Amino acid sequence: MQTEINKVELRNLRIEDYKELKNSMIESYPEMVGSYWKESHIEKLLQLFPEGQLVILVDDIVVGSALSLIVNEDLVDKKHDYAKITGNYSFSTHDPKGDVLYGIDVFIAPKYRGLRLGRRMYDARKEICEQLNLKSIVFAGRIPNYGKYADALTPKEYIEKVKRKELHDSVLSFQLSNDFHVMRIMKNYLEGDKLSKEFAVLLEWNNIYYDESPRIINLEKSVIRLGLIQWQMRPLKDLEALFEQSEFFIDAVSGYGSDFALFPELFIAPLMADYNHLSEADAIRELARYSEPIRKRFQELAISYNINIITGSMPHIIDGTLYNVGFLCKRDGTYEMYTKIHITPNEVFHWGMSGGNEIKTFDTDCGKIGIMICYDVEFPELSRLMSDEGMNILFVPFLTDTQNGYTRVKHCAQARAIENECYVAVAGCVGNLPKVNNMDIQYAQTAVFTPSDFAFPSNGIKGETTPNTEMTLIVDVDLNLLKELHEHGSVRILKDRRNDLYQIKKLK
Repeated sequence: MQTEINKVELRNLRIEDYKELKNSMIESYPEMVGSYWKESHIEKLLQLFPEGQLVILVDDIVVGSALSLIVNEDLVDKKHDYAKITGNYSFSTHDPKGDVLYGIDVFIAPKYRGLRLGRRMYDARKEICEQLNLKSIVFAGRIPNYGKYADALTPKEYIEKVKRKELHDSVLSFQLSNDFHVMRIMKNYLEGDKLSKEFAVLLEWNNIYYDESPRIINLEKSVIRLGLIQWQMRPLKDLEALFEQSEFFIDAVSGYGSDFALFPELFIAPLMADYNHLSEADAIRELARYSEPIRKRFQELAISYNINIITGSMPHIIDGTLYNVGFLCKRDGTYEMYTKIHITPNEVFHWGMSGGNEIKTFDTDCGKIGIMICYDVEFPELSRLMSDEGMNILFVPFLTDTQNGYTRVKHCAQARAIENECYVAVAGCVGNLPKVNNMDIQYAQTAVFTPSDFAFPSNGIKGETTPNTEMTLIVDVDLNLLKELHEHGSVRILKDRRNDLYQIKKLK
């Protein structure tokens, strides 16, 4: 990515977006001169079906769009072309009582391709399909690379080769990777589509939650998927090597549809090997130079992989003072910083670190979360204050060198889950770094802990890794279970507090 992105937003299209929409569409279809939606078309779509028209913005500029209609299934089954399915561009085929979401356009401006922004729009379409209780999503996809092979391959042969990944088609390959399947080949579908030889592929995604009987769809996401990384300390030759290994794990957990990726505390420590000739205090200050480049790269990865990333922690200097901080890089392109509040005696003695002064929670697209760094989880007041602000998931990146150190983190994290009726996810580093002073050995077992009641595992552990082995942990947590626990649990810890006798409050 050539330029830094500060914000990504996916929302419904508005008529005020038209000028930017037109510009992006012209950039996206240079081979089809003059083929862009007129303002009157967009006005009609917004009048008929506003919730089905999506745009994606980068730094408040429209860079892509996905437009849709609702049609009857029998219309899709019949032979049709683009003009017919759109009612000759009048959209008279739209039927609010239909059962199929038909995609009539989707595009991303060339400058912003490769960031998986198109995937976001497809995921949003799937959510619309589920929320409106429609049977499927159907559309006819162009095959713009077919023209290169038309003399040697029939459309059917070409599609089979794309499906087997022997050939790549910029449109069809993308659609297949988004769980669409081929229904049939469409001839003379879009007039003027020379690259596709006017062929198209009718594709379908089936809504497995479709119910023929009317029902109310829960619009709020209740099941959140967590991707935790148990990081192996290893020598790293440079910052790019760290990014390569980090992206490998982000790719892995996002590939399973994770909403969050959690890295451990000080997982960037291998980069300190180059400064082993310095004192420990000077070496970690040299390491702090990497915090901004790491934050920027993880922002890009959060956008590209459509996942919220909690960057563990790293040394960071603010006005000459050394802190242990991390960044919440959200998939909308924004970020927030969190700081370790309680500093261990070791961190003070060897590195001269200072503790942060702000206790806060973070709003995300999956609800309100809290983040603590290692030692902080051993102080119950912090998480109770976060719980009072509505926290449902507490993330704890940690680094412990011995098993007894890990035992403190583990049991305190489990206590925080029980007493605050929330989920607690902890992730740590494993292995050793013989060439980095004060960071030589690590012990960890990454886990997700739950409250203790009938709806949760009897031992309060939703999932955990093998100790001291590099791996990932993918866990689903259901926020609706927390709501049920708050109101109807065997015990109701948050409700039964004696606020008439004691209270906890922030002093600043």
